[in-house]
Amino acid sequence: MPHKEQSEAELRERIGDLAFEVTQNAATEYAFTGEYDDFFKKSLYVDVVSGERLFTSMDKYNSGCGWPAFTKPISEDAVTQRTDRSFGMVRSEVRSAGADSHLGHVFNDGPRQSGGLRYCINSAALRFVPYAQMEQQGYGEYRYLFNREAK
Repeated sequence: MPHKEQSEAELRERIGDLAFEVTQNAATEYAFTGEYDDFFKKSLYVDVVSGERLFTSMDKYNSGCGWPAFTKPISEDAVTQRTDRSFGMVRSEVRSAGADSHLGHVFNDGPRQSGGLRYCINSAALRFVPYAQMEQQGYGEYRYLFNREAK
């Protein structure tokens, strides 16, 4: 479903084919090909469709799974989960709460000291907002999230 007033064609044009297929049709980018897999700069990650805040670099870690991995979303209400029974598996799909964009899946094999979850997220579903540009890009009110010690 297109975001707000945009048609499917307009949304595809704005975010690109891969991001459209991932967020709107629950596709998955190939492992180890995503822009943010091995990327650890201080930043906020937002939904490429809506711009809603999803994750911070403070909760990102190298899981070795081939996709960006986070121990938790920015807040409990930033994402929703639903059962995904595709490909003969039962998994928990992660979607953005506002735009209902498919983001990836959550698994119970994350770092125990950080809650034990691994949010395995497609890079194509994310937009990187550098910490230094958060104010300029309209996310300045969330800079406080980086005032805690990294885990």
